[in-house]
Amino acid sequence: MGTVRTGIWRKRVGAIACAAVLCCGLGVIAGCSNGTDSKSADQGKTEQTAPEQATTRAFTDSAGREVEVPTQIDKIAPSGHTANQVLLTMAPDKMAGLSQELSASQLKYFDKKLADLPIFGAAFGAKGDMNKESVAASGTQIVIDTGEYKDGLKEDLDGLQAQLGIPVVFIETPLDGYDKAYEMLGDLLGMKERGAELGDYCTKAYNETKDTMAKIPESERVNIAYLLGDSGLNAIAKGSYQGTVIDMCANNVVVVDKASGSGAGNEISLEQIAVWNPDMIVFGTKSIYSKVGDDAAWAGISAIESKNYYEVPSEPWCWLNNPPTVNQIMGLQWLPRLCYPDKFDTSTQDVVTSYYKTFYNHDLSQADYNELVAKALPKK
Repeated sequence: MGTVRTGIWRKRVGAIACAAVLCCGLGVIAGCSNGTDSKSADQGKTEQTAPEQATTRAFTDSAGREVEVPTQIDKIAPSGHTANQVLLTMAPDKMAGLSQELSASQLKYFDKKLADLPIFGAAFGAKGDMNKESVAASGTQIVIDTGEYKDGLKEDLDGLQAQLGIPVVFIETPLDGYDKAYEMLGDLLGMKERGAELGDYCTKAYNETKDTMAKIPESERVNIAYLLGDSGLNAIAKGSYQGTVIDMCANNVVVVDKASGSGAGNEISLEQIAVWNPDMIVFGTKSIYSKVGDDAAWAGISAIESKNYYEVPSEPWCWLNNPPTVNQIMGLQWLPRLCYPDKFDTSTQDVVTSYYKTFYNHDLSQADYNELVAKALPKK
């Protein structure tokens, strides 16, 4: 019995081996004769298993927050007036709305269709009047906040993001850091070339002024006061965020116990101005520039006596502050040329024309330029 079973078993094993060889051979033949179909099958498997293209990505903002943002951003909203101004230089065509209405004089530098955008208000600050329903209804994909980093900002941003259900990011914009700010905006909005263009301009302007001022001793810097208000009795104090340009380009005589961070500055008296006795005064818009020369109360002040006083241009925004944002890059080029005209190779008109073209894509005519700086240059 053992011999019979062994013989049967050997026959079965041989049959199985032959079948295996036959199948293998057929597989090889099929693979050789139908290579295209096999490749197509492999591609089909690849296509079926490939992940769909991501619609969001992680973005780390200037507050160190990692925010999930759309990969393609076409509609943006500013958190407030500072961001409104920065975003209008970067991506006006992506604006879903504005923080405040643009005046006729401001619209002169932009596409008129911006006048039709909804007005959202500002999320933060004294008013905190952002219309969150309007932001949501506009199709806004992301809200962008810019400016100075302050304590509590992270919590404010997280709170706004939770209320809106829309990503909210913060881009810090110090006067010496616009290259980084615009680089981040370029990455966020898929506009790296535009971000590099604006960032490079800011860096060049900042470094030119910084290097020039480094060669001017403190003793030779102009003693200056920046005065605001309809009576000229508000001042931008030394050390304030609003006074960064003044402090960098001259000797700001407005030294107070506590510098205000407000665009309205610190309230002062005419007697105090007389004590400071600045060699130059820059007045804000809607101040007393036009009548101060005939006001006897100001007659003894050096800047008024020598007619060395000016009014800062304010279109589309004030060149020195209020809000203290990228408009200060223009002030950073104008003020030192006003104070030390022989220290620069390029004229005020050169830099003004270049700034307006680069940031607003606006070609200033000679008449436009003359009107813009009518009160901002030495009197003839």
